[in-house]
Amino acid sequence: MTDLVKRVLVGRALRSGQLHEQLLPKRVALPVFASDALSSVAYAPQEILVILSLAGVSFYSYSPWVAIAVVVVMLTVVASYRQNVHAYPSGGGDYEVATVNLGKNAGLTVASALMVDYVLTVAVSVANGVDYVGATVPFVAQHKPAVAIAIVVLLTIVNLRGLRESGAAFAIPTYAFMISVLGLVAWGGFRLLVLGDDLRAPTAGFQVVAEQTNLTAFAAAFLVLRAFSSGCAA
Repeated sequence: MTDLVKRVLVGRALRSGQLHEQLLPKRVALPVFASDALSSVAYAPQEILVILSLAGVSFYSYSPWVAIAVVVVMLTVVASYRQNVHAYPSGGGDYEVATVNLGKNAGLTVASALMVDYVLTVAVSVANGVDYVGATVPFVAQHKPAVAIAIVVLLTIVNLRGLRESGAAFAIPTYAFMISVLGLVAWGGFRLLVLGDDLRAPTAGFQVVAEQTNLTAFAAAFLVLRAFSSGCAA
């Protein structure tokens, strides 16, 4: 019975010789391995503005510069990974790079950091997604912890079924997200440029009131740095 439940949930066990059959085509691999960065785009800009709002609406003028700094970090990471791919085509990733160049202890340290990073990524992404859905679905808003735990369990089961199965499952929502974002931009541009609509958010009339704090130059610098660190969720 235990073996039957295991096969139903995660599929049959694979022999080591079958690993080459688990390789993903580019059209599936790209959304799977890029989904982390794509999902972060949904809330990273918001986090920058939320932190800057503590000092009032005038500090929103810093948001483009904070965003540019985040983009520079992302480009640095992309350039670094491109070098890793060419230097280590076996796909060992950060663990292999650290182990080969700095030794076993460094490799284990990197692996430990990656494990913590993956846990935090899942926690933040799922919690943020449930928060957004809860804003429109009352049931989710009333049971956020239970819904978040159920989603994590579902993600775990899908991942345990294997790379090909999980890749196909995750590629669909990733492409749907990309199409939705591009469609939103296109529809907004159409309404603005063709129909001439006055695109005004329902909250446009709200005022951003600064916290009652004495922001000296030193404190303001730390606030901007905090906005940068929050924006680095991207």
